[in-house]
Amino acid sequence: MITDLQNILSTNIKGMKRSAIRELLKFLGQPGLISFSGGFPSPLSFPIEELKSIIAEVMENEAAFALQYGTTEGDDLLRTMLANRYKANGIDVTKDNIIITTASQQALDLISKMFIDPGDDVIVGLPSYLGALQAFGSYGANMIGIPMDDEGEDPNLMEEALKDLASKGKKPKFIYLIPDFQNPTGITMSERRRKEMLELAHKYDVLILEDSPYRELRYEGETQRTLYELDGTGQVVILGTFSKIFCPGFRIGWVVGNPDVLDKIVVGKQATDLCTPPFTQRIAARYMEKGYLDPKIEDIKKMYSVKQKVMLESLEKYMPEEMKWTHPQGGLFLMVTGPEDLDTNALLLECIKEANVAYVAGNSFFCNGKGYNTMRLNFSYESIETNIEGCKRLGSFFKKVLQK
Repeated sequence: MITDLQNILSTNIKGMKRSAIRELLKFLGQPGLISFSGGFPSPLSFPIEELKSIIAEVMENEAAFALQYGTTEGDDLLRTMLANRYKANGIDVTKDNIIITTASQQALDLISKMFIDPGDDVIVGLPSYLGALQAFGSYGANMIGIPMDDEGEDPNLMEEALKDLASKGKKPKFIYLIPDFQNPTGITMSERRRKEMLELAHKYDVLILEDSPYRELRYEGETQRTLYELDGTGQVVILGTFSKIFCPGFRIGWVVGNPDVLDKIVVGKQATDLCTPPFTQRIAARYMEKGYLDPKIEDIKKMYSVKQKVMLESLEKYMPEEMKWTHPQGGLFLMVTGPEDLDTNALLLECIKEANVAYVAGNSFFCNGKGYNTMRLNFSYESIETNIEGCKRLGSFFKKVLQK
């Protein structure tokens, strides 16, 4: 091994940090551990039998295509199927508005590569998705966090940030939003708030990056129109993924946007992985073509809505009264907030050791280094029984902590 490894590392890698969520996966093999940490779909949601048949068909009839290199833009059949799905939901796009990525995390990286130079400003939620913060931070972005209320990012604080930048002759490269069942809070942005965000984006001429991995997992309430649909001018780029509604192991995501934006993403992707695997793309396309996806999503929603209800009821029953939490209408997560002097990051390993329960400490989601009194809980992965037991253990642990 060379002696000066640290000296030859790039500035980018030196600035990167390990994912707090990925690091927690090391504990998943611990006997009896109940994990509320990762954003894992339930294994019961995977369409195993249907995929066995489709994989066999693809290998029988389309092996030459599926096992070969593919186009950087993605499988035409899959892009067409996705475009048709958007059209059915009132969003007017064609396959030319879509590029397939190796999951939405790659899309976040490619967009960061495309727009961010070291020191550039990017506006994010406070809190916001850890993977996005990692992607933006890896390219040297200066992230400006906008606090949230029950409807999403505060528009007054958003305008203050935009106005302050404009007074310095600057503007952010983009505004990053997760309007539906936001990660980590579970909050859904109201349509009124979405329109306010668009008004600010138009007023200050800023691109909006709309991350939409959970949108179809709604269990109650009214569906809100996407920012992309409300905008209609090409000033919004939307990210989608199959990871929460199909199979995360397939690593299929996509970007919907103006062809001029997609062209630059294609260039960046060619330097990254050339193409997303044609094999998994074609399997996903055939799965959609056979009409399996929508019924599967309905099954998933029924499963997760019960788990969400059970977790909310269990938190109410077992958690100390000093702790409060969000009540999402869908998605996979909710966020718990404790007293200001609570440090969930410092308590995490102790909780795993004593209560055999894992969560994600909330400070990972705050670009300003705060949020130590919060934690994110996932309700989709564990069973109903372990959701209840996990909340019981968690409540007991934090009652002891707060008594001290």
